[in-house]
Amino acid sequence: MTATSPPLTVAQLLPAARNGDADAMEQLLRLTRPDIRRYALRHCAATTATDDVVQEALIIVYRRVGALREVAAFGGWVVRIVQRLCMRPMLAWLKGEPLAQVEDHLAWSHRPDHELRHDLALAIDSLPPIYREALLLRDFEELTIEEMAQRLGVTREAAKSRLHRARALVREYLVPTDQRPTS
Repeated sequence: MTATSPPLTVAQLLPAARNGDADAMEQLLRLTRPDIRRYALRHCAATTATDDVVQEALIIVYRRVGALREVAAFGGWVVRIVQRLCMRPMLAWLKGEPLAQVEDHLAWSHRPDHELRHDLALAIDSLPPIYREALLLRDFEELTIEEMAQRLGVTREAAKSRLHRARALVREYLVPTDQRPTS
C-alpha cells in the first residue's frame, strides 16, 4: 500500500506555475477554481453570468501568473480580477454598449438602457469629489491601485478605501435598500 502525499498549496504551486510548469499550472487552476467561483458569486450579484466570470478569470490567471511579483499577493490579485470582470457589464453599459445580463436584476428589469445609463451617471456625479475621482481613476482610466494612490497623493490603503466607499455609494444609489437581494 502506498501513501499518498498531501495536496499541494497555492504557495507551493505558484512558483513552478510562474516558471512555466504545465502540471503545476493545471493543479493551481484546479485548486483556485472554487475560490474564484465563490468570489464571483459574492461580487457579481446579478450583473453577469458567474460561470463566464470564473472561466475568464481562470484564463487571465493562466496568461498572467508569470507577471505576479509576490506569491502572497495571489489571493488579492485573483479577487481583483473577479471584481473587474464583474464590473464589465456596468462599465460597458455606461460607455453605450448594449446591456446584456444586467437586465435581469429587479431594480433594472423594466427600464430602458438610456434611463439606466442616466442613473449611473447621476450616481457617479452624486459622489463626493474624493470618491468620484477614485472611482473614475480605477474603473474608467483603469489605473492600478498604486498609480491611483500616487495620482491622488494618498497611501495605497487610503486609495483602496476611497474606491471601496465610492462603489458602495454607487450601489446604494442604484439599488434601493428594499430591492437588494438578501443573503
